[in-house]
Formats: sequence, structure tokens, C-alpha cells
Amino acid sequence: MKYDIIVIGSGPGGYISAIRASQLGKKVAIIEKYATLGGTCTNVGCIPSKALLDSSHHYYDAVNHFDTHGISVETPKIDFSKMIARKANIVETTTGGIKYLMDKNNVDVFEGLGSFIDATHVKITKNDGTDLTIEGTNIIIATGSKPATLPFISLDKERVITSTEALKLKEIPKHLIVIGGGVIGLELGSVYKRLGADVTVVEYAPKITPTMDADVSKELQKVLKKQGMKFAVSHGVSSVERNGDEILVKATDKKGNEVSFTGDYCLVAVGRKPFTEGLGLENVGVKLNERNQIAVNAHLQTNISNIYAIGDVVAGAMLAHKAEEEGVVVAEYLAGQKPHIDYNLIPGVVYTWPEVAAVGKTEDELKNANIEYKSGKFSMRALGRSRASGDIDGFVKVLADKTTDEILGVHIVGARAADLIMEAAVAMEYRASAEDLARICHGHPTYSEAIKEAAKAAWDGKPLNA
Repeated sequence: MKYDIIVIGSGPGGYISAIRASQLGKKVAIIEKYATLGGTCTNVGCIPSKALLDSSHHYYDAVNHFDTHGISVETPKIDFSKMIARKANIVETTTGGIKYLMDKNNVDVFEGLGSFIDATHVKITKNDGTDLTIEGTNIIIATGSKPATLPFISLDKERVITSTEALKLKEIPKHLIVIGGGVIGLELGSVYKRLGADVTVVEYAPKITPTMDADVSKELQKVLKKQGMKFAVSHGVSSVERNGDEILVKATDKKGNEVSFTGDYCLVAVGRKPFTEGLGLENVGVKLNERNQIAVNAHLQTNISNIYAIGDVVAGAMLAHKAEEEGVVVAEYLAGQKPHIDYNLIPGVVYTWPEVAAVGKTEDELKNANIEYKSGKFSMRALGRSRASGDIDGFVKVLADKTTDEILGVHIVGARAADLIMEAAVAMEYRASAEDLARICHGHPTYSEAIKEAAKAAWDGKPLNA
């Protein structure tokens, strides 16, 4: 069997790449080692975590906010097994949808572990031990990532767990210790905090969401602390020990003192690492960089000219939408088109509540690059829409070039930030100025008015409602 393009991995990058290549007239095969398509994002990442975030948000609102809206209900009860079952059903529906898209776009799907025999031949080892070989003119590696850990932590996947196990627990933890104050730790910590668990986040850096704008990190920590989450930043974890159902986490604070945390579950959320094991890269000589990511050029092409790599196995943010864009870029490039991707304009989102979203540069990045800028900030509390819904936490911050007024970065903490950020991304794609954004008529009352006001604050320092 010979194909124009073989895609190894069916996550967001892989399956989107396969669809786009087929749309452009290529004969495409996709290889997936698991029984369901969709990769980490669909099966044990983005989709199931958002399902649990939504379910837990409904419960939290019922317990804490319904009364303020004049809605009286009996004390809500959690059927946790039903909540997990709903999550599983959403995952099943979504993976089924991807299988439908493969059939619709005439993409041949092979189940098994794909590994290189040489630069054009891939062996597929099936779960029953049999194998077959297919040939591809071009091959795209889209095998994603897996949870990282610390060398001294033993993951038993029962009490000392990764995000994968956190999405399918049989019970709500009494005290969940989260190692890592990044996106994954905060989102899953939020799920269980809302459902009644004590949650302590232990972060090595001096702030949570370390790569995001400092104001955003500060505001998010303040809001989550108000919701009852505990934080220990500037704490380096030194050991994790399990004794029956008890977990003891030891860490060293910034003063050098040893601190201990005791809980019944420990979520290790210290990031993810590229998944390249079993690919047989050594058989073809594909080079890795110093972080064990596959090295690629601007076209996402490896040192072997017909082999490409996208998504979490290459450098850059480990985001599903980044992988999708890269998948489209490679498919179009192989079809003779001239696609582009602007990595500066890939938004980042944290699905806590309030949500956090950002695109472009942070203040620290601008300072480090010696770029002179203006900053405009507007509080969500000042919006009529926010007061009506009760979602008054957060702000929008717009950073613009001091001379040209071009928007350089937008940072949001607030209700529906994940959706609001796309207005900023579109504006920045067209190199809009803060004045451009400030002069666009926004519907009233909406959350998006905060973007208009922050843009005006950046442009002339005179927001209208503050």
C-alpha cells in the first residue's frame, strides 16, 4: 500500500493534517496506536477536562451563587460516578466524530504502533502482535506528548497520579496536593476544589502560570485563593512518599526551610514531554534537539527531507490549536501552497473560572526586548454585563507600541476570556492599533466592552467607564 502522505498519530495535529491533505487531493493514511482516535486532547486532555470543569462549575454555582439570584434549591448532591460517565460519553462522541471525518475524507486508518523501517516505509505493529508495512512519499510525525514527572517521584497512578488518572478517579479527594501551578494543575485543581476537596498547589516558580503576564498570574492567584485554593509558590519539591492512603510531599521554600504537605492524592502536573518512543527515529536518522524534541525548519521539515513533524513533538507551546495550525501548514506546503503561521499570535488559555487568555507579548518580554510600550487596563468589575452575571473578577490589559500604537499583547482574566481573546488575535493579525480597537463599536452590555475600554486606556489613557 502506497500513500502520498502517512500521518503517525491522530491527535488534533495529526487528524487535521490528514483531513487537509486529503482535501488537497492527496492519498492519505493515518496510524494510531490506541483504539480510539483524537490523541491526548480528545481522550485524556482538553475535552474530558473541560467536561469536568463545566460539571463542577454548575455544582459550585448551585451551592454558592444560586441564592444571590433568588433561586432556592435543596443542598445539591454530587453523583460523581455520573459526572465521570458524562465526561466519558462526551469523549466517546468526539472520538466517533473524528472517525466519521476520516471516512468522509477518505483517509485510511490503521490501528497499531507506527515505526520507521526507512525514510519511506512504516511498519504498523498491531495489538495482536501481527504487523504490516505501508509506504509513503511523505510522512508526518504527530505523536504528541505525555505527562512529565520529576526523577525522584514514583507515579503509582493510584494516589500519586498524572492528569490522565485525575480525569477518572473513583472518588473526590479529601486533600489534593498539586505539584505544578501551570495550566493543567490549576484546571484540575479547580475541578476538585469546586467539588469539595481541599487543594494545595505547590509551585517551584515565584508565581503560578509562570509563562504568563505577571499581572495575570497575580490576579488569578488572588481569585483562586478567594475560592479556597491554597498556594505555596517558590517551593521546590524534594520528595513524595505514599503510606497507605496518605501522601506526604516535602518541599523547600525560598528561605531554605523544609515544608511538608499531607493529602490523600498527589497530582504531578509539572508539564509534558514529547512522545517519540518506539518511532524508530534512529532507523532514519531524524535529529532531536537538546530537549528531545524533533528538530524542524520553518516548514516543519526534519533533516530527512520527506519527513515532517508537528505539535507537541516539536518546539513551542504544547497546545492543541498550535498542533492543528502546524498540521494544516504541512499539508498545504506539501500540496505546493505557501502557508504561514505566526507563533506570536497563538493564544494561550487557562479554563479556570474566571478564565485566563492571552495573545502576543507580556510586559516582561517587551521590557527584556527593550521595546517601549504603553499599557491600558480595565477592570471587569466596571462592566454592566459583569455585574449582571456576578462575574466581576478580572481585567483586560492591552499593551501597545509607544510610538506606533500597534497592539503588541492582550491579557485577559475574566468570564469567557477564552472566547474574548480571539478579538485581540484577529486585530493583531491585521496589525491593528489600540486606537483601531477602541474606535470599534462594541455591543452593550457585553464582556467584550472591556477590550474596547482597555484599548482606549492604552491609546489615550482615558477609558470611558473608569
